[in-house]
Amino acid sequence: MKVLAVADSDSYLKWAACLLGDLPAGCVTELVVVRTPIAPSPEQIAAAVSGRPGGPPPVLSARSVRRLAERTLPDVILVACTGPVVDVLVAEVLNELRPRPVFVSGLPGISVPATEKAWLFRSGCDLFVVHSEREVAEFSQIAARLGGGGAVGLARLPFLRAEPAAADGNRVVFATQAKVPREREQRERILLALAELARRRPDLDVVVKLRALEDERQTHNERFHYQRLWREMGEPGRLTFAAGSMQEQLQRAAGFVTVSSTAALEAIAMGVPSLVLSDFGVNAEMINLVFEGSDLLGTLDELAAGEFRSAAASWCAANYFQPAEDNDWAGLLAGFVVSRPRPAATSLLDGPEHAAARRRARLRVEVPPKMLRVGYRAKRRMRRYLRSLT
Repeated sequence: MKVLAVADSDSYLKWAACLLGDLPAGCVTELVVVRTPIAPSPEQIAAAVSGRPGGPPPVLSARSVRRLAERTLPDVILVACTGPVVDVLVAEVLNELRPRPVFVSGLPGISVPATEKAWLFRSGCDLFVVHSEREVAEFSQIAARLGGGGAVGLARLPFLRAEPAAADGNRVVFATQAKVPREREQRERILLALAELARRRPDLDVVVKLRALEDERQTHNERFHYQRLWREMGEPGRLTFAAGSMQEQLQRAAGFVTVSSTAALEAIAMGVPSLVLSDFGVNAEMINLVFEGSDLLGTLDELAAGEFRSAAASWCAANYFQPAEDNDWAGLLAGFVVSRPRPAATSLLDGPEHAAARRRARLRVEVPPKMLRVGYRAKRRMRRYLRSLT
């Protein structure tokens, strides 16, 4: 079975690389990055594929991705991309490949609660991969209600197979999240709590693990970057900022903290005592609803005091740590490949009301990012000028 994986950002690239590594022996795999405004930097690419043979994947235009697929004729294309890019690649860029490959997509981390939007953008794919029994149930309900798409498959998050952290770890790792918390003041409170922990515990190295450096792009825009905030606050304490591999940080960790990050699952897998901050709410908006019942929810005061804890075993079984025999995505995928030709998955975004959005998404994958940014700036200036005339 030949599998081509296409990623568009740092988190999806890491997910794709790990998922390819979980395929059965004998599969021939190839990994590329499609050029978009959020394409990872060379450093992000190297960190995402660390340990994967073959070196860093190339960054290709959408047309080059199509030519590669036409030349290699993969049985499967794993479209590991943000929603609009998945939709335009499957529906327009790669839709005329013959024989038609099996299209697979999914979400690279915590996907609770399941959203209709995530399903709609990936409804043209034959297999939608998620990572817990709860997510399978919720997305299956959405699929039954809305239609479209193909099967929902279960895979254990592929980076939850790490070795246990060192017993003598002396590091506390804070995993940032680009989207939450949204307010500057909330982020400053987190930094101050981390600095207080560092003051109380001089034996610990307190590390702010960044998803990207200030000048790097990531899957979601980050309005208040932690490292820039810390500098603007006058660096009132002893903190270290680091990018790169989360797993490398966790190997020396004595504690882990986040507001909402898939890295919490990595910490659990490695046996690192953890804390999920609840000061800003526990809800869908904060992307931390899934941690209800985990025994990990706590406060900034508990962070400053270094009070970390272990996840409840019952919560783990229902959320991302299911037995290996329950993971059915690879079997479903092999069945789809064997059964070709077959009716293709039906996208729910094929109507004329979605044509304009697809055109915008196609620009993101076909126009060089620098040129696209120039166009966006010109468009904003023209809008401001027109408003000034009214």
